[in-house]
Amino acid sequence: MLTPKLSPSMMCADIFKLQETLDVFREQKIEWLHMDVMDGHFVPNLAIGTDYVKMLRQRAGLPFDIHFMVQDPMALMPLFEIRAGDLVSVHAENAVHLQRTLAWIRARGAKPLVALNPATPVFVLEDVLEDVDGILVMTVNPGFAGQEMIPQSLKKIGRLRKWLDNAGYQRIMIEVDGNVSFQNAVKMRKAGADVFVCGSSSVFSGGGTLRANIMKMRGILED
Repeated sequence: MLTPKLSPSMMCADIFKLQETLDVFREQKIEWLHMDVMDGHFVPNLAIGTDYVKMLRQRAGLPFDIHFMVQDPMALMPLFEIRAGDLVSVHAENAVHLQRTLAWIRARGAKPLVALNPATPVFVLEDVLEDVDGILVMTVNPGFAGQEMIPQSLKKIGRLRKWLDNAGYQRIMIEVDGNVSFQNAVKMRKAGADVFVCGSSSVFSGGGTLRANIMKMRGILED
C-alpha cells in the first residue's frame, strides 16, 4: 500500500471559518482539498459551484481533488480550471467515452481517477487501468454527507487492492469516500485504501478541533 493521504471534503467545511480552516490545512500539510461537484441529475443534490472553486484556488494554495458526480463530465470539467497536481474523478457509470475522458484529464497535468458507486463491480475498470492513477470507491451512495458506510464496501476495497497488485498496478491508489470516520478509516486502511476523503464524521466533527482531528486521523492511519 501507498502512504496514507488525506483529502478533506470542502462540502463539510464551515464557510464562516473558511480562512481559519485553510490555514490549518496548510499547517498540517493536507495533500488535497476534496470538491464534490453535483448537478442534481446524476445524484439528488447540488454542490460545489465554479465560483466557489475559483475562490478557493486563490486562497488555498493546495491542490484539489475534484469528484464529478454529474451526468455529463466532459461538459462541465472545462469550467473548473483543472491544474497539474489535481486529482480528478469521473464515474464509470456516466462517462460515455471513459478512456477519452481520462485522457483529457491527464492532458491537463492532473491525475485521472475512476469513481465507482457501491453497486458497480470492479471489473468495469479492466480496460482503463493503464489510463488511471487511482480508483475512488464510494462507500455510501453518492449525494449526501452523513450516511452510514455500506458494510460490503470494505470487501470491495480489499478485492480491488488484491486485483490491482496481482495485475502489476501497485502504483494505482485507492481513494475512499463516504462515512470515513476514525473507526471506519482504520478498517478501510486495513482493506487497502490509500486516500481518505474526510468529512463530517471525522475531521469536521464536533469531537475535537480541526487541527486535533487531522492529527488523530494521521496517527491512526500511520500506526
